[in-house]
Amino acid sequence: MSQRTPECATGSRHEIYLQPGRVVATAEPSLLRTILGSCVAICLFDPLLPAGGMNHYLLPHRLGGDGESARFAAPALARLIAAMLDLGSRKSRLRSKVFGGACVLQPSAPSGADLGARNAALAFDLLAEERIPVIAHDVGGSHSRKLLFRTDDGAAFVRRL
Repeated sequence: MSQRTPECATGSRHEIYLQPGRVVATAEPSLLRTILGSCVAICLFDPLLPAGGMNHYLLPHRLGGDGESARFAAPALARLIAAMLDLGSRKSRLRSKVFGGACVLQPSAPSGADLGARNAALAFDLLAEERIPVIAHDVGGSHSRKLLFRTDDGAAFVRRL
């Protein structure tokens, strides 16, 4: 899935940097950028509109505080889907790409699964529940990633850091 970033030339695309815990969706041709370690980004796009969006979540589940925050997997995906539907997309047309989930911290779960692996596994589970096909992914490993995602055509470019 890795490609060289110069090929993703911004052209007339609006550039947006996505902070952790954020969600963005747009029908305007845009280049979404983010940096991922153990976090996961789910990219959605509708090839017929064209429109696309991305979330960037930090944790699989709420540990305390606001359980509806986009810092957590399920609310982040729910917000992204809702934003895509608000743009006129149909859920049946949505396609997804999943990135991140690196093992950058020592495992803390009793099962030994690291945070990145749990984040990535949950992304695939939630997308399956929503019946949104995953057409590409680059998850796991021990390196952070720089992700660029073009909302108008769904192209994604990843560089390991």
